[in-house]
Amino acid sequence: GKWHMGVNCKSRRDHCHHPLNHGFDYFYGMPFTLLNECQGTDDPELAKSLQDTYWLYTQMIILAVLTLLIGKLANLFSVKWKIIICLAICGLLYFISWFSSYGFTKYWNCILMRNHDITEQPMNLEKTASNMLKEAVSFIERNKHRLFLLFVSLLHVHTPLITTEKFQGRSRHGLYGDNIEEMDWMVGRLLDVVDKEGLKNTTFTYFASDHGGSLEAHRGNAQLGGWNGIYKGGKGMGGWEGGIRVPGIVRWPGVLPAGTVTNELTSLMDIFPTVVHLAGGAVPQDRVIDGHTLLPLLRGTVQHSGHEFMFHYCGVFLHAVRWHQKDSGSIWKAHYATPVFQPEASGACFGRGICPCFGDGVTHHDPPLLFDLSQDPSEANPLSADTEPLFDTVMRRIGVAVEEHHKTLTPVPQQLSPYNNIWKPWLQPCCGVFPFCWCDEENNKA
Repeated sequence: GKWHMGVNCKSRRDHCHHPLNHGFDYFYGMPFTLLNECQGTDDPELAKSLQDTYWLYTQMIILAVLTLLIGKLANLFSVKWKIIICLAICGLLYFISWFSSYGFTKYWNCILMRNHDITEQPMNLEKTASNMLKEAVSFIERNKHRLFLLFVSLLHVHTPLITTEKFQGRSRHGLYGDNIEEMDWMVGRLLDVVDKEGLKNTTFTYFASDHGGSLEAHRGNAQLGGWNGIYKGGKGMGGWEGGIRVPGIVRWPGVLPAGTVTNELTSLMDIFPTVVHLAGGAVPQDRVIDGHTLLPLLRGTVQHSGHEFMFHYCGVFLHAVRWHQKDSGSIWKAHYATPVFQPEASGACFGRGICPCFGDGVTHHDPPLLFDLSQDPSEANPLSADTEPLFDTVMRRIGVAVEEHHKTLTPVPQQLSPYNNIWKPWLQPCCGVFPFCWCDEENNKA
């Protein structure tokens, strides 16, 4: 399914970020993310957020090149031609990135790969769901006689909500509902195969979402990004419950009792240690592992999650901290920064399309906004020292936890820097002769 962790580092075929370089033995899916451009809709997604940035950098670099060129030719100052040429090349790349965002995104970003080979460029959206399902079923059948880990990252419940004709119009909740129904059918098919192959009681299945609904995703008056119920905010907002509180469903017949509901706080970071635990391994001891195995909690051998504190980030910025106070059962959450909604009371960043993590797009709170989620899960009534006797005590304890947390962090290079965001032709996955990257190996084989 969707990888979205990058592909190449220095050349078109080094595949340094590819799943096969990160522990997986087999990969079939989309190396990037799903965009409106993949469907060719009228409301571009990647282009909308990047076009202005690309054009701004293009103008700045052109201005710098012209200034240096005039200064050198007029002998106003000395500058090496190498510097001017390098800047000019950067400006050209930003210009190409800006220009290509108006039509080439579909051909360069919307691709399918099997292992290191591109099978469709651009991908055929009508067949993507069936291809993904077919590959997953085939993987189970090939590996049924040995231990296996199958990670399926569906393209569903993500704009532009690609839904096959069979499921269109079936739900009373519009296209989003149709998309969920198709996803539900696909998950059911995978579980049916597990059962048919006699693996039902020996297979641990975990189903979850990576974030809450994307409130800004609209087409006209139609809401395309889901709904977060009583919870404030949505996808990409750092700390609000609507963006980070998601359902988790576990299935392991014969081991875990059916119909059990666990209200303890867990995290998607817990999947890694859980899988290692199931496989009989040990998590690395040379680094901080933020997750905890879920098995003791699911089996009922412990009553509480291993997470007393959780730290909610927006990009590299700590926006909120949650404290599950074990002795009282209270769940406190302190917001250090929150997104500025546009319009103000809308609960989302409709004006920007996505909420920023810093700058004038966020409000910093000193003292932080504090909520008792056990009493106020909607985060509607912030507490203060005047309304909550424990306010100062809670904030001091959370402050200590933040200091301890910061000590465990190791700085890494900025992944979303302007240089890393610029389109690099020499890294572009291409199944033809660049820039003519078009192919359909799936249909050719058929």
